[in-house]
Amino acid sequence: MKRMIAMISALIVFLGAAFFMTQKPTVSKAKIPTVGILQLMSHPALDQIHKGIIAGLKDEGYIQGKNLKVVFRNAENDQSNLKTMSQTLVERANSDVVVGIATPSAQALANTTTKTPIVLGAVTDPVGSKLVKSETHPGGNITGVSDPAPVAKQLALIHQLMPELKSIGVISTLSDDSAQADVRRFDQAVKPFVKKYGWSVKKYNVSSTNDVNQVAQTMANNVQAVWVPTDNTLASAMQTLVNVTNTKNIPIFPTVDTMVKDGGVATMSLSQFDLGERAGKMAGKLLKGEIKTATTPIDSHPRSDLVINVKQAEKIGLKIPDKLLKQAEKQGEVIK
Repeated sequence: MKRMIAMISALIVFLGAAFFMTQKPTVSKAKIPTVGILQLMSHPALDQIHKGIIAGLKDEGYIQGKNLKVVFRNAENDQSNLKTMSQTLVERANSDVVVGIATPSAQALANTTTKTPIVLGAVTDPVGSKLVKSETHPGGNITGVSDPAPVAKQLALIHQLMPELKSIGVISTLSDDSAQADVRRFDQAVKPFVKKYGWSVKKYNVSSTNDVNQVAQTMANNVQAVWVPTDNTLASAMQTLVNVTNTKNIPIFPTVDTMVKDGGVATMSLSQFDLGERAGKMAGKLLKGEIKTATTPIDSHPRSDLVINVKQAEKIGLKIPDKLLKQAEKQGEVIK
């Protein structure tokens, strides 16, 4: 009897050992991080920022579909969409980091969460938009990239191209925080040109794309050139503006490269792709824990390049000096 019990015990031990030997060890899958991207609307400038963000994340080792999940939402310039989509990215998608392309997108995300890290994807005035306490010490869950237009350089370029200029028009959307921040920079930067060269500045405002045609016609009767800030409404209605100014051979000098491609003549431009790439790199570093939003200063020193639309200049009879063309070919872009 004792012998039988011993044999049964040995058999149980053997079977138990065999069972555990055949079991595969459980390997815990590492969580794939999620980045939510909220874009105000479809437009070449904002689309370039989006592409830059993806490239910046890749630079930091995060590749969409491989070790990164990207949830993208486009509000198509609808404020109600911004609110709903912000909640989707933060709460339903459970994003580890969210990126807001353009000021309204960033504001919508900021109104949704005070915990999830937010990266500003090119916001002109982060402090004035009440997104951060200061650009050097943001102090909360927000940091990112600012895109202040190099207005003084742009005005110097305008003087080079139009040394006899006396009147310049400024058109902007009153409700666009980024545009108004640029206009304030313009007001300061233009003072030496008013004093030294006798420039007069005439300002015109629109509230939507529906106003652009009529306001542009009035403006075209009173100015010799037009300066356009970083303005989402005017960016989407650029062709309307160009159609009006072309009738008077009036050059438009926008702040961004994509608006030059859409019919502007020239600018010292911020590269929208570069802005996005910088924001993407910040998002990547946040995912890796290398930086914190509260202590990471806003990146407000992007590169500026000379962009010239030769085709548009020829259309309105404006001569571009060879020196500037060579500069644009070397560091910037010549559109033919």
